[in-house]
Amino acid sequence: MLPSSLTVSVVTYRPDLVLLERCLGTLAAAIAFAQAQEVLKSVAVALIDNSEDADIARTVSETGERCFAGANVQMNYRHGHANIGYGIAHNLMLHGTGGDYQLVLNPDVELAHDALVNAIRWLDLHPEVGLVAPAVTRPDGTPDYLCKRYPAVIDLLVRGFLPRAAQRPWRARLDRYELRDRIDPASSAPVRNVPLVSGCCMLIKRQPIDATGGFDPRFFLYFEDFDWSVRLSRITQIAWLPSMRAVHHGGRAAHKGWKHVLMFVRSGIRFYNKHGWRWL
Repeated sequence: MLPSSLTVSVVTYRPDLVLLERCLGTLAAAIAFAQAQEVLKSVAVALIDNSEDADIARTVSETGERCFAGANVQMNYRHGHANIGYGIAHNLMLHGTGGDYQLVLNPDVELAHDALVNAIRWLDLHPEVGLVAPAVTRPDGTPDYLCKRYPAVIDLLVRGFLPRAAQRPWRARLDRYELRDRIDPASSAPVRNVPLVSGCCMLIKRQPIDATGGFDPRFFLYFEDFDWSVRLSRITQIAWLPSMRAVHHGGRAAHKGWKHVLMFVRSGIRFYNKHGWRWL
C-alpha cells in the first residue's frame, strides 16, 4: 500500500495541561512511528481551542509547538472564536481537507505508539470498513467499554446517574449496552458492525466523512458521536480494533456538575427525536 495522508483534530476547552501534553506527546510519537514505517506521508494536526481565553489559547499553542518540535507535521492553531461546541470545532478540519484519513481525538486520550500504524494498515486491507475505534483502557489499566448498542433511555439513566452499588441489579443489561457480549478486551480479533462509538478517538476514511458531512452542528456537546455513528453505519461498517490501543482519562457527565447534566439531557432529547425513542 502507498503511504496515506492524515489530518488530526484535537479540540480543547480549558484543558488539563498535563493531560494535553501527554495526549500530544503520544500522538507525536504515533505519527513519527507511522512515518518511519512508511504508512503515513503528509500529516496535518489542528489544535482548536474553544476556551475564549487568549492566555489558555497561547498555552495550548505552546504545548503543541513543544510536543511536535522537529516533527514532520503541519501544525494548525485555531482560537479566538466563541465556544462553538465539540462537533462544530472538529468539523473545521473534517471539511475540505482532502486527507485520506481523519483522526478525531480528545485531549485526554493517550495513543499507543503503534496505534496509527496498526489501524491504517488494517483499514487499507478492508475497504468495506470506514471507521475504527480503539481498544481503550482507563488509567488504571482496566478496560473501558466505549462502544455501545443503541441506548434505551433507562440504560442512560442507570449508567449515568445511579451509584455503582445501585447499578448491580441492572448489570446484565448494562453489560449488553456496552457490547461486553461481543467485545473481549483479551481478544486480538476485530469486531465489525459496531453500532455506536465514542468520539474520544475515531479514525475515519475520507469517503464516509464526505458522504455524511461530519458531526451534526446541532449537537453542542454529548451525543454528537452517537448521532454520527448512526449515520455512518448506514453507508459503511464500523469496527472495534484491538491492535489500535489508547488510554482514556475521561469521566461521566453526571460527575461534572449540573451544567453538564443539562447539556447531556438536552442533547439526548435531540438524539432521540432525530433517530427514534427507545425507553426500555
